[in-house]
Formats: sequence, structure tokens, C-alpha cells
Amino acid sequence: MPAAARPKTAADRKRRLIRILNHLDDLYPNVTCELHHKTPFQLLAATILSAQCTDKRVNLVTPGLFKKYPAIEDFAHAHPEELAQDIRSTGFFNNKAKSIIGAAQAILTRFQGKLPRTMEEMLTIPGAARKTANVVLGTAFGIASGIVVDTHVQRIAGRLNLSKEKTPEKIEKDLMKIIPPEKWILFSHQLIHHGRYLCTARNPRCSHCPITTDCYAKDKTQ
Repeated sequence: MPAAARPKTAADRKRRLIRILNHLDDLYPNVTCELHHKTPFQLLAATILSAQCTDKRVNLVTPGLFKKYPAIEDFAHAHPEELAQDIRSTGFFNNKAKSIIGAAQAILTRFQGKLPRTMEEMLTIPGAARKTANVVLGTAFGIASGIVVDTHVQRIAGRLNLSKEKTPEKIEKDLMKIIPPEKWILFSHQLIHHGRYLCTARNPRCSHCPITTDCYAKDKTQ
């Protein structure tokens, strides 16, 4: 399937972007984070666990984890070696255990037991880089501080030529320039879902994708 012709003017590019956003709204109108959680801290812990791990695997681990450690205080006083074994199947378990315990301790000592609601403060919490902070702020609090850039968003931003950058930070800056702020939270979830279920890394399902006429990818499938 050939790549789409590229728009030549700023007006053409704007119309194309609107078409893409409309298609995403039609495909994923009410989509949200797939990590199971009941509290903002549980979402933070689950997001830390999701690094280099699928949400499906994290969702298998967290029910037992959150039953064993029901409150922030429980995580703050957890033994690193024991917690690491509890989350072993998510990979990088030693570092993740240290991050979760460190995050719980920081929230208790510096934020009175409540997750902060600014990007600047979130970035001071162990384990909370920009992607994690954006997930928590957007999903838990409805605060549009930026756009989540995971591997799916990075891939699709490139395929759709929404960014030519290669690092998550620079891709996020590009997307924030063209996506209306009121759509940042939903747009993040829409691209993540699109990457999981249609625009997959291998064998993307282009024949099922309404965005294909505006897609520049060279690896389109029939």
C-alpha cells in the first residue's frame, strides 16, 4: 500500500491533522489508561511497573500486590527484596521495587501523603519521569501537563509524520505544538490504543485503519 501524498501548504497540513484527530475520536471516543488502579498512588506504582513490560502483565501482578500493600505507608515500609520478588514477573524488579518504595517515602515525607499535581513536583518523585508523570496527572487528576510518549506513540508519530524526532522528549514537544491542549490527555490514550490494536509494530492492520489515506508510513500492509 503506497504512502499518502504529503500536503504542500500549512492549510493542507492543518486539515490533514483535523482528519486524523477526527478518525481517532471515532475509533476511540472514551478510551483511557488500561492499567488497573483504584487510587492515584496505585496508578503511579502500576505505571512504574509498566516500564519494559506490558499492561496486561502488570494487571496480572497488581491485584495481589495492592492487596498485600493497600496503602502508601505499606509500600513505604516494604522490604526491597520482598517487594522485588512480588513484582518479579514485570522485569527489572529490583530497580522498580526501589523506585516504588522511594516514591511512597517521598510522597509521605514531602507531600503529606498525597501525590502532587504539578509536573515539576512529580518529577522529584523516584521513578516518575515525564511519561509516568503525564500518565498520573492526566488519568488520575485530569491535568493536561503534556502528552504521554511511549513506544506506541513514538512509532505512530513517526509513521504519521507528526514528528521527525527520535527521543520521547522532543517528540512530546512536537506533538504539544500541534495538538490542542484540551485533547492532550485523550490523544495520548488514543495513540497508545491505536498502536496496540491497529498500528502495530509488525504487520500493522492498515486495511482496517481509516487513517491510512493520510498515513506516510513506508511499511504499510495490504
